[in-house]
Amino acid sequence: MMKYTISDAQIELRGLTFHAYHGVLPEERSMGNTFVVDLALKTDISQAICSDNLDDTINYAVVYDVVKREMDIPSQLLEHVCGRIAMALLDTFSALQRVHVCVTKKNPPIEGAGICESAVALSLAR
Repeated sequence: MMKYTISDAQIELRGLTFHAYHGVLPEERSMGNTFVVDLALKTDISQAICSDNLDDTINYAVVYDVVKREMDIPSQLLEHVCGRIAMALLDTFSALQRVHVCVTKKNPPIEGAGICESAVALSLAR
């Protein structure tokens, strides 16, 4: 039993990197691109702090598997990918209160724009 109160806590997984086939242009759908996913998962970790038991928190390996499954499904829009990841995580983990997802596309093919990356971020809560 903890004698302190957790004022705020979340699990963050940063830099999950995938080669995927998201985009509007045909070449994006055939050649693919590099995408980076960052996550912030709001859940009660007070039990895990005391128990040191994986069953009392969110399993990062399962989180990765959920994200990979969604990244493997080609989509035209990053908004769609981001929303699917957020919903899939909330559906998989009943202990999640809120999920924040950011999906970044490296070197988006916008001719003459010189953009290093584009990203979409969203938060979903129960």
